[in-house]
Amino acid sequence: MKPGARNLITDIAGLKVGNAEDPVLKTGTTVLVGDAPFTASVAVMGGAPGTRETDLLAPDKTAPGADALVLSGGSAFGLAAAQGVMDALHSAGRGFPVMAARVPIVPAAIVFDLLNGGQMAWDQNPYPALGAAALANASRDFALGSAGGGTGAQTAMHKGGLGSASLVLDSGVTVGALVIANPLGSVTTPSGRHFWAAPFEVAGEFGGLGVDPVPQIVQPPSRRIPAMAQQGNTTIAIVATDAALDKGQCHRMAVAAHDGIGRAILPAHSPMDGDLVFAASTGATALNDPASDLTWIGHAAALGLSRAIARAIWEATPAPGDTLPTLKQDLGLV
Repeated sequence: MKPGARNLITDIAGLKVGNAEDPVLKTGTTVLVGDAPFTASVAVMGGAPGTRETDLLAPDKTAPGADALVLSGGSAFGLAAAQGVMDALHSAGRGFPVMAARVPIVPAAIVFDLLNGGQMAWDQNPYPALGAAALANASRDFALGSAGGGTGAQTAMHKGGLGSASLVLDSGVTVGALVIANPLGSVTTPSGRHFWAAPFEVAGEFGGLGVDPVPQIVQPPSRRIPAMAQQGNTTIAIVATDAALDKGQCHRMAVAAHDGIGRAILPAHSPMDGDLVFAASTGATALNDPASDLTWIGHAAALGLSRAIARAIWEATPAPGDTLPTLKQDLGLV
């Protein structure tokens, strides 16, 4: 396995990602959209999720898939970003046909980023406009770190962010991950100088800091937990593939991908995290051996998600009013 040409989820043909953010509010939205509707499912393992239309993605539900997926800041306010995306897709003639009507299917998930130093006293919910802007910005190339839905993200010790990564399997199947890393837990070891995800790094993609030479089983330190223990947090992600998966197989890929959160963040899946993974399939490549292929696709999704989480924190940039430093600031690199 090796990363795709971009090392982004958009190494999967037919997928694009768009970001939109407000630096004053310290928040934003990220949208994944396909050239055509894609098969999708979801797995939730956190204790405090915030979602829209995820029930449609259960394998036993009749909705065939989705037109777009939204990852947004803003807590429950941010779910309105999906409305902006839905309206724009409808205007473009996209959507699930229901006789003479078309209804775009746009599931969404949110992170809590309302206590990060941003000026959140708005008169009108900004997220529908952010969602529409993110869709309009959709491209195969997009920014990581403090961009889109990762603009105001935080971790236990550092600023969080938006991350992505990809892997091309030996079979030729491509698997990618996209994540907003905003967990209660820490992405770095107690020294603060090494990523938990370090064993899975490829070609120095998140700094080449290496594995912590002094492994420890301890409660990781946190600058954030004392203030956030009664609030929301969350890591939300999309894993995608060009392999032809049905909704049940997409669900299994999403479940497997949660291992990537557990490997990259300690602690993960806490009662106050809304950890969620969407899974999407463009269906371009038929499976040769469904059981074996799905095993390796799930493995690649977990590896890609761990790497995407670390990339999100590595690419974060400082901004006025931040309440936490970036990792690069702590390392003296900026």
